[in-house]
Amino acid sequence: MQALLQKLNHPDVNERLSALAELCKAEGYTPSEDVNNHIHTFYSFSPYSPSAAVYYARKAGLATAGIMDHDSVAGLDEFRKAGEIANLPVTCGLEIRVSFADSPFSNRRVNNPDQDGVAYIALHALPKAGQGTVAEALKKVAHYRGLRNRKMVERLNEIIKPLEIELSYDKDVLPLSKAHEGGSVTERHLLYALSQKLIGKFGKGEPILKALERLSIPVSEKNRRWLSDVDSPHYAYDLLGALKGELVASFYVDAKEELLSAKEAIALANASGAIAAYAYLGDVTDSVTGDKRQQAFEDSDLEELVEYLAETGFQAVTYMPSRNTKAQLARLKRLCEAKGLLQISGEDINSPRQNFICYAARDPEFANLVDAAWALIGSEKAAEKDVSNAMFGPKDRADRPGLSEKLAYYKGLAR
Repeated sequence: MQALLQKLNHPDVNERLSALAELCKAEGYTPSEDVNNHIHTFYSFSPYSPSAAVYYARKAGLATAGIMDHDSVAGLDEFRKAGEIANLPVTCGLEIRVSFADSPFSNRRVNNPDQDGVAYIALHALPKAGQGTVAEALKKVAHYRGLRNRKMVERLNEIIKPLEIELSYDKDVLPLSKAHEGGSVTERHLLYALSQKLIGKFGKGEPILKALERLSIPVSEKNRRWLSDVDSPHYAYDLLGALKGELVASFYVDAKEELLSAKEAIALANASGAIAAYAYLGDVTDSVTGDKRQQAFEDSDLEELVEYLAETGFQAVTYMPSRNTKAQLARLKRLCEAKGLLQISGEDINSPRQNFICYAARDPEFANLVDAAWALIGSEKAAEKDVSNAMFGPKDRADRPGLSEKLAYYKGLAR
């Protein structure tokens, strides 16, 4: 069993899928009603291959699972095949950053901790028929992001010079990624490479904490507790989280050429049969995963923002019940309902510490999120060969103008 578990992250996709098949034969599966539409894989940054993500989603008892990599569709085919093997209904998507430069929010902070006027959005329920359209659009993103990553490594090296260590983008960062297979390289790759350098030079525990002090990086009580545990199997990820919350602002280079505008992203979603969703973050107090500092985001402008999203053509808003207060989400839900925006959810999985189940979403007030997950799967099924059959596509708009009608129809297809 241990050998099979290790093979879930084998370099060969066929080996991964074969291991998944053997594991599924050996283990039972009793699905709950839990869903998760926001699972990252190692095609962006995560300890899980698409096959491993499906395995652990199934093991957790998820009823459905969704892949959500940054700037990459490279894991989608494997994720679909893995879902078939595991008898787990899946949905495909990706996360991208878009420019709000031509909006009222051009100089305001929305949901991006590092740059004003730039937002994270999710393209949900991307059908196989539209995958090539998105892959083509991502080529430009990958090129310019690679150039920006190199500049950020240069800045990072200036910051860590007092520790007498240095990062090489080609030797230390790229090997941690799946860039050669169409995967993306994110800020997390840079920081994970730095985490490994720090552990290699200073070890774990107090020496690491002292090294962070030398860089004037504050460490929260939660992160200090985690980094004091030298036996933790998650140590490098915990160190990455501590670095990400406080260090990124010091070396971040603004994204420009790689960004689609919000309107271009909407056009891409429509052309590919995907559903464009703004990713609500909300003002952060205590970060669940320890990788975000306290910071104000879109809450002060939320009414104006939701109005803009609806006018621009966004079809949905995605949020994570574990990340926000009930008051924050009650306000967001009211605004979404008033504008007819679909509400989607998923727990942002990119670390081995995280549970694939979002227990906060079990609250009856979030039952709509379960229906939405099934509707995403139904939309992909309907548009598998023809993107015009997708939810919010031209046929759907004509036949089912109301959101409740859409949900009922596509959920029915999936079920």
